[in-house]
Amino acid sequence: MLTRRAFHLGLTSAAFAGFALQGCREELSAATLGAKGYGKLIGDEGGLLDLPKGFSYRIISQLGDAMADGHSVPDKADGMGAFDMGGGIVALVRNHEIRVTDLEKQPWIGGGKGPDLAYDRTTAGIALPGGTTTMMFNMKTGRVENQYRSLAGTIRNCAGGTTPWNSWLTCEEDVTRGGATVGQDHGWIFEVPAGHKGLVTPLALKDMGRFNHEAAAVDPRTGIVYLTEDEKDGLFYRFLPNTKSELAKGGRLQALVLKGTPIGSDTRNWNSVTLERGKPKQALWIDADGVDNLGNDMRLRLASKGAALFARGEGIHFGQDELYFTCTSGGVAQAGQVMRYRPSEFEGQPGEKDAPGTVEVFFESAGKHQSDYADNLTIAPNGHLIICEDQGGDGPVDNHLRGIAPNGAIYPIARLRTQTELAGVCFSPDGSTLFVNVYQPTKTLAITGPWGKVRVG
Repeated sequence: MLTRRAFHLGLTSAAFAGFALQGCREELSAATLGAKGYGKLIGDEGGLLDLPKGFSYRIISQLGDAMADGHSVPDKADGMGAFDMGGGIVALVRNHEIRVTDLEKQPWIGGGKGPDLAYDRTTAGIALPGGTTTMMFNMKTGRVENQYRSLAGTIRNCAGGTTPWNSWLTCEEDVTRGGATVGQDHGWIFEVPAGHKGLVTPLALKDMGRFNHEAAAVDPRTGIVYLTEDEKDGLFYRFLPNTKSELAKGGRLQALVLKGTPIGSDTRNWNSVTLERGKPKQALWIDADGVDNLGNDMRLRLASKGAALFARGEGIHFGQDELYFTCTSGGVAQAGQVMRYRPSEFEGQPGEKDAPGTVEVFFESAGKHQSDYADNLTIAPNGHLIICEDQGGDGPVDNHLRGIAPNGAIYPIARLRTQTELAGVCFSPDGSTLFVNVYQPTKTLAITGPWGKVRVG
């Protein structure tokens, strides 16, 4: 499907000459509004996605499309990662945030019990519908050459994160216990190699904790994995693997503490401002115990020991020696925050105590007019953040893609015209194409345009 704006995939990374990934290192100024970005949004004749002049989108995959394995594209497309497979092929591994009850609306084809390689099943023996699909997208032709289920039998695969070793960490945002309706406990992270054809053999990475996982990001220098938790009183975690790049070999889960602040420090800024924009605080880390979290109280136990509270941690992305993550309902206006964490030079090592990492509020929305409920995010090749809004609710929804410049200036990139959210935002490895999901009904879009011509001043 082609929009009225000419669609092409001819841009290359040369379009970003002089825009090497900066990691947003410039400090915030008082003027955090007024960025021109790419200019005003132009109404889409197709009624789906408004974009600035010179930009276009194409629907490359959508709910119900037939896949190579005999299944059809599932609904509720959420987090997604892009991987360079060589020869102009990009693998897109896409989450589907499907609950057990969604089987009633979208049963397995032919009323069957689903694939054999499923992590879990209902007590009636039917494979759980959550998991991931993988697409092989040809950048030269602009077409999906292959797509198939790559993980099955999980619940509410919300977000996740890419790894430096070309795999996707897919996270369950659900802590259903095995017994009454399903066979096994849920709330885990699973790993899906980007190049794997067909379903992977599912392995829950249990040392990474059982909780309402949202997203994950890996520091390529250390192999440490950072994790967000979608709870109004959630925590920020890191996982120290026993062996770098081999997460199945286990490791230690830890939670962040703000150094020199009271027990249960509250970064949400709802009642009083604890964490200010541009004013980093030093971070300490404490070990988690009982990471299987059978009573779903691990975050409460850790908070009683000093772990800092975050307001619904969502998307997370690693830049140049630092990472960013969103807190959907954080901030004085409860309209969302973006946090920045800069790891220690000795992250996860004994010398970390003398030179700890730091955490700060990089951006806090002053209200719905600025940004409303930041969710998934990525870092563009020019160093700007791109966030997806997820306002939710039963009333009219006006969700956007928004950019945030290194100086904190925020600007619109796209406006969704349907009553759902955008999710899974990620760039192609060459930086020419932004991929994003329309959550429900599933649509995966490829957006091209003059990405290097953003104006901040």
